[in-house]
Amino acid sequence: MSESALQQSDVEQALADFNDPETGRSVVRTEQVPSIEVAADGVQVRLALTSWAGPIRQAVQADCIEHLRSRLPQGTSIEVEIVEHHRPAERVAPIGLAVKSVVAVGSGKGGVGKSTVAASLAYALQNSGAKVGLLDADVYGPSIPHIVGIKQKPAIADNRIQPVEKDGLSLMSMGFIIDEGAAVIWRGPMLDRSIKQMLGDTNWGELDYLIVDMPPGTGDVAITLSQSLPISGAVVVCTPQDVALLDAVKAIAMFHKVNIPMLGVVENMSYFLCPDNGKRYDIFGSGGAREKAIELGVPFLGEVPIDIAIRERGDAGETSANLSDEETSRYFQTIAAQMVHSIVKQRVDQPSMSSLPVL
Repeated sequence: MSESALQQSDVEQALADFNDPETGRSVVRTEQVPSIEVAADGVQVRLALTSWAGPIRQAVQADCIEHLRSRLPQGTSIEVEIVEHHRPAERVAPIGLAVKSVVAVGSGKGGVGKSTVAASLAYALQNSGAKVGLLDADVYGPSIPHIVGIKQKPAIADNRIQPVEKDGLSLMSMGFIIDEGAAVIWRGPMLDRSIKQMLGDTNWGELDYLIVDMPPGTGDVAITLSQSLPISGAVVVCTPQDVALLDAVKAIAMFHKVNIPMLGVVENMSYFLCPDNGKRYDIFGSGGAREKAIELGVPFLGEVPIDIAIRERGDAGETSANLSDEETSRYFQTIAAQMVHSIVKQRVDQPSMSSLPVL
């Protein structure tokens, strides 16, 4: 094919095997290429992606350019513009929840910053343009209301709970319903019903992602979620020291046992960078989570250092500010993008779970 003979049909053919990251289907077949312009000096393509793909939009754009470069005549100038494409989320029966991807964020033990990572991950997805809900499923110790700075109780309309809105995020937590400081003393069946109610009786609207902040450790909530709706996968948060990694391995095994795929591991409190002298201190060790992830064949999504600003914002109920700060934002944006890449990979190359420990 000579450059002068290049036609629109040639570009369409070249894009026929380029797949939408959300569905894994050809962007030509799903009519996500609204326009192709072919000129003597090159090709301009408009590629439509849903808001679900927000965290990986630039990566998909670069992949599309490389894809076309490998299939069109050498030297062809290629431009790809990303535009918006709407695809409604399918409702999950019998829950009735309209969401494209549900992600459980768990940990093997408390005190590793799981809720901070879950909330910051939700804000990172929301900042990319995705429609995001955050469910605090830690019924016994809900901390999401505190770290996002919300105390109001959710409203009821048309016999449905209306999620609390904060900084563009839809939120639901037992902490919005019970009095602050009150203890929840429930057995398994009541816990099961409360989780299903917060899922099915809440008017979440149409979501790209629902991030579920799990209780620490292993227990009933993971079983309830796995039986109630399709989970895209789980993210496990841990710190670098050996004792935390042992508990993280148990959490990974628990998700495996209830058939929830592992999307990856996040190492929180990875190191401390002293603001006075710029020296790095590995207070809890460093790199342990990455090494354990490699050992288990689980993706490593990224690390978050000990950062005084992150702690202060959580205490002040201003966790959303983690994404407006250039320094802290890059940690969570990286984790969000890597997590979405893991969801995409799950569809085409389910990682082997044979090496994971069994409880």
